Amino acid sequence: MESRYAYIEKQYIGRDYVRIFIRLIMAAFCFAAYVYERDRDNTQDLFLVVGFGIIGVSMLLLFLIQYKIVVDNGSLILDGLWTTKRVKIDLNSIVEVKKATYSRYYFNNPVYNLHTKGTIRFYSSGKDAVVLTDRDGLEYFIGTQRPNELLLVIKDEMKKLK
Repeated sequence: MESRYAYIEKQYIGRDYVRIFIRLIMAAFCFAAYVYERDRDNTQDLFLVVGFGIIGVSMLLLFLIQYKIVVDNGSLILDGLWTTKRVKIDLNSIVEVKKATYSRYYFNNPVYNLHTKGTIRFYSSGKDAVVLTDRDGLEYFIGTQRPNELLLVIKDEMKKLK
């Protein structure tokens, strides 16, 4: 059975390992404060509730899609959360495609359609990105978990268009 799209990938908000680690450390602090709290009044129970709240939110974030990358019919489509606009990049206007490191920093905030300094950035987790440069010199940094596969599919789609 043939797939409907040439490429599809879903990026999830809660699957960045650094953010998961930070949330687990905060929950562990809450549980430790619950255990070692000296005065046994209602404030002790608040630490337990907050710790379980952090764990619960972390579990929900694991299934929350930040954006979806689809390559189909000569275009790359980025579809985000509920209120975000769908971004459609026509591969006819792309002059260069390359694989790059998204950022030199270890901690990166998830972004969708962030316009800065002549670039448009899409990032959820990981360290790799595919960089598309259009005719006007505008660069699209698309963070992905499978950069080699996305790069090959985009180049293949661009060859079909010529």
